Amino acid sequence: MPLHQCIVHFIDKKPDDSPAVVQTRAACLAHSSALEHVLADINDSYNSKPTKAWGFFQADTAAAPLQTWLADYLAQTIDFHQFSLHAMEHFKQQIDEANIMVSGHVLLAHYQQGMTEYLTIAVLQHSEGMVITPELEVNAARHLDLGQMHLATRINLSEWQNNSQSKQYISYLKGKNGKKVIDGFCSFLGCEEGVDGPGETRTLLKAFSDFVESEDLPEEQAREKTNNLISYANGQSRRGEVVSIEGLSEALDEDNPQAFYNHIRNKDYGLSPEIPADKRTLNAFHRFTGRAEGISISFESHLLGSKVEYDESRDMLIIRQLPTQLKDQLKRNKD
Repeated sequence: MPLHQCIVHFIDKKPDDSPAVVQTRAACLAHSSALEHVLADINDSYNSKPTKAWGFFQADTAAAPLQTWLADYLAQTIDFHQFSLHAMEHFKQQIDEANIMVSGHVLLAHYQQGMTEYLTIAVLQHSEGMVITPELEVNAARHLDLGQMHLATRINLSEWQNNSQSKQYISYLKGKNGKKVIDGFCSFLGCEEGVDGPGETRTLLKAFSDFVESEDLPEEQAREKTNNLISYANGQSRRGEVVSIEGLSEALDEDNPQAFYNHIRNKDYGLSPEIPADKRTLNAFHRFTGRAEGISISFESHLLGSKVEYDESRDMLIIRQLPTQLKDQLKRNKD
């Protein structure tokens, strides 16, 4: 990935009333293969994190100045080093005001993947380890621990500049730091949450279940389409990309690539053309199946507790809102 600019600063805020201490670099980092590898590893770690939120810059630039400095940098009014110093000063102010404990190296990187430009800001942690030197001595060493990266954002600069209606060009980790820290980080970014990733993903899976039911597919084909959906969505997530409804429709059925897309378009699901899929919601989505003595039962896991109820004590399944085709068959048999 082409790397335009990158810099690392350091911030340390103790769990008391003392102000944060900031250490800044005097210039951006020189380009190197090692730096590119670090950024690639940070991207991979970021993409693998299961819990993210998606949003956009709030309208009040006075309260959210990061976007102004970022626009100035992209317009070449200031350089990346100046932008990073403004950002660090603002970050320090936000965590001091909220009295949030944050400590780590803060990496800011402007880079490109394909035709899309991004800005990543990540607070990096270290772990202690041991190394054997060329002189065969055993020494202590510190190394980046990207598994402990819990405070980071990625801004799609191309979408921000070219799609004023977008509500999802900023993503940020929403994991183990707690609400106070995440809210402070969002205040630093000047970000409003614009898209409910888990909610959108649940709606997408509901649309998919309705589609499979309307197509009256055999169980084997339904399972294959479910696997295709999970595979496509997880592949997009690993690359840090959103799920395109059209792209998903093509992945579900190469012979009829518009079928699922038309199903969504003709129904009132309220889904956007592109969805930031939530990995936890996707990973929980699977089919319960069973076949014995002339009975074959299959349903999506998210229906358990709503349309399908399991009574373990009586060894029973209670199914509500039966498929229309099945009801018609039962009625004809009764007559």
